[in-house]
Amino acid sequence: MAVSGMESTMKKIIAGVALLGTAVSAQAADLSVKAPYTKAPAMAAVYDWTGFYLGVNAGLGLGRDRTQHFNGGVENSTYLSPLGAIGGVQAGYNWQTNSFLGPIVFGIEADIQGADMRDGSVNLVGDTFNQRLDWFGTVRGRVGLVTGPTLSYITAGYAYGDIKTSGVTGGVPFAFNGGRSGWTWGSGVEAALGGNWTGKIEYLYLDLGDPTGVYAGGGQTIRSELREHIFRVGLNYRIGGNSTYVQTASANWNGFYLGGNFGSGTARNRSTVLDVPTATTSSFNLSPDGFNGGVQAGYNWQTGNTVFGIETDIQGASSEDNKTCFDCGPGLTVNSKLPWFGTVRGRLGYSVGPSLFYATGGFAYGGIKTAFNGASFSETRTGWTVGAGIETPFTLLGLFGPNWTSKTEYLYVDLGRSTANLSLGGSPAVFTTNVQQHIFRTGINYHFNAPVVAKY
Repeated sequence: MAVSGMESTMKKIIAGVALLGTAVSAQAADLSVKAPYTKAPAMAAVYDWTGFYLGVNAGLGLGRDRTQHFNGGVENSTYLSPLGAIGGVQAGYNWQTNSFLGPIVFGIEADIQGADMRDGSVNLVGDTFNQRLDWFGTVRGRVGLVTGPTLSYITAGYAYGDIKTSGVTGGVPFAFNGGRSGWTWGSGVEAALGGNWTGKIEYLYLDLGDPTGVYAGGGQTIRSELREHIFRVGLNYRIGGNSTYVQTASANWNGFYLGGNFGSGTARNRSTVLDVPTATTSSFNLSPDGFNGGVQAGYNWQTGNTVFGIETDIQGASSEDNKTCFDCGPGLTVNSKLPWFGTVRGRLGYSVGPSLFYATGGFAYGGIKTAFNGASFSETRTGWTVGAGIETPFTLLGLFGPNWTSKTEYLYVDLGRSTANLSLGGSPAVFTTNVQQHIFRTGINYHFNAPVVAKY
């Protein structure tokens, strides 16, 4: 059931990327008339982002909501991980000015999202936990640096939403539902598509507080930390504005490149422990979370505005879950780590001026480490990956020449199922986990062809 649910979620992500690609394709015919390779029209060197905009977005939401159940002197700790598609609308206003860093944009943006994020998988020997997020919204400030028709930004502000947590513990139903509020931060890249249209890829982290409930039946207490990770693509339409920028001919992406990257990753690893003598199974989520960084190398082939490529990368990671335990202390304590991983992927992109919008997918591999009450095992797993991103020129403070680009991308990595035998209180047991990671990262590349960006 988890695999079919994930396939459904990935179809919705790909549909969101396809929406962005459709908008790019719709502009291509217009660009070919306005900006032929031989005679590019007069243009401003920098896109002007000042003005109002409206837009739509779609993507994926994943919760990493540590939930603790206290029943007398017994504590259980696991993660509820509502996962599902999200989509909504946004509106905002940008002000652009100059600074010692170059053109800089200050903005404000509000969005409202529908969500289908759910998790009903946690069952600890009859104690069940369910959680869902039906909608959320944010009101955020944005500040970013402008490179040509590209805006790289950070964002933060107020968040609110409706999260429902419920279940049955010790035979007693519980629920704490209703509106929650908190804060959010994130980052993204937005690039001109032509005319008044822009496309963006964005990550948001939402903190909606730590609701706690006390229930009858032995004074049970349940506390859940509401932490949501949002990955989405968006399409914006500028209303008015005073930009005199006209999109240039497509950049030259042909050739080899090398680079480095840095980002973060979080997991939703469906896991079970089967107690062999009693044939009882407990199901729960492991959620390793942390930073990752590494290097990549690739090669691009370009025909017109279409770019085909292959890329490989290797990453070190600090992803760890050291909070999961059952009858914490004398019972079972689980520690899960993803110390490294890598991918070999194809890339298919469309170049709009100096920006490359692309989808990517292929082979993934990585090492996992799992410890149970101090006894540990390590394993190298293989699987697959899929994602999308934007690559653009990188000229921060004039320190980088025309051969440098920056990229921001999302990757979903699935390393399959891992199984191990262990002992619980002297009884044999079987542990199973599905290893999955959601990666959001930014990198820089050096291209050996010159120049990457077409001369204006």
